Amino acid sequence: MGIGLIIFLIVLFIAAIGGTFFAFRQEENKMKKYAEEGQTFQDELKRAEEYEERSLKSNIPVLSWIYVITILLSLLAFAFYLF
Repeated sequence: MGIGLIIFLIVLFIAAIGGTFFAFRQEENKMKKYAEEGQTFQDELKRAEEYEERSLKSNIPVLSWIYVITILLSLLAFAFYLF
């Protein structure tokens, strides 16, 4: 393989990992905010139920798009290398 392709794939991998950590960091910031506010048990229960409903609608699609784009760009890089 060409050195350019290897560098491209490494950069692409780092970007995918960066996107994953970005999504993780957003959730971590929310948790810090909730801890600072001093939520009651009822508030925490309500928030947990809302999170279960929203996480599948928001976090999974974001992470899926990150990895779909990464895989597609990797496949394009390999196709470019083969031709």
